[in-house]
Amino acid sequence: MTTYAPTDTIDLTPRLRLLRFPVGQACLWRDGGELTLIDAGAAGAGQPIADVVRDWGYAPEDVRRIVLTHFHEDHAGGAGEFARLSGAEVCAHRLDAPFVRGVEQGPGPVHEDGERLLHAQALARLPPVPACPVLPDAVRELADGDVLDFGGGARVVGVPGHTDGSIALELPEHGVLFTGDAVAASPVDGQVILGVFNLDRAQAVASFHRLAALDSDVACFGHGDPVAGGAAKALRAAAARYPLG
Repeated sequence: MTTYAPTDTIDLTPRLRLLRFPVGQACLWRDGGELTLIDAGAAGAGQPIADVVRDWGYAPEDVRRIVLTHFHEDHAGGAGEFARLSGAEVCAHRLDAPFVRGVEQGPGPVHEDGERLLHAQALARLPPVPACPVLPDAVRELADGDVLDFGGGARVVGVPGHTDGSIALELPEHGVLFTGDAVAASPVDGQVILGVFNLDRAQAVASFHRLAALDSDVACFGHGDPVAGGAAKALRAAAARYPLG
């Protein structure tokens, strides 16, 4: 069986562990003895994620939910496998849920100049195996404004543009923001940037500005180094480079 293991794990806070994969990232959040997984890597990541959970002193069954920021393979491909290992509930926005379930094929991005080659290179680094779809009755559909029972109340923030059903998660009590691919950090210089490979750039820019308006201290992106302090200031400065249409 093909596995897709993290290349690194980083403890950003006592409650928050970042998992870096060859393409994309996932996060584990803990509330006492209960864990939440935000994104799940690509196909083959289920068992490696379980190993990271055990390394943190927990059992896979302690992960109560998997929240997917969007349907793309590098974020959702491992969800079905890990859900089967752990029994965790899988959550995704209602517009991306059919693609997570595997009952429909999601649309590809509308490439900007220079993105087509970069996208092909990223896809080539993913496992050459299909994702393990989540069973249809195992997906909880989310909407903008929903509040999930972790992190003192995790607010679902709709951030369409990368995909129609892209979401971010805000933990106001802790000042933590999970942006998915709505925001990224450049692999060249670490600069906070608009996420790439979007379906609708104008929507993506508007979503970036929405996230920049939040009062966040720590921001975890789908790709690139997190901002471990002063995230709101960093996101606002970055968003100013992308004027609203």
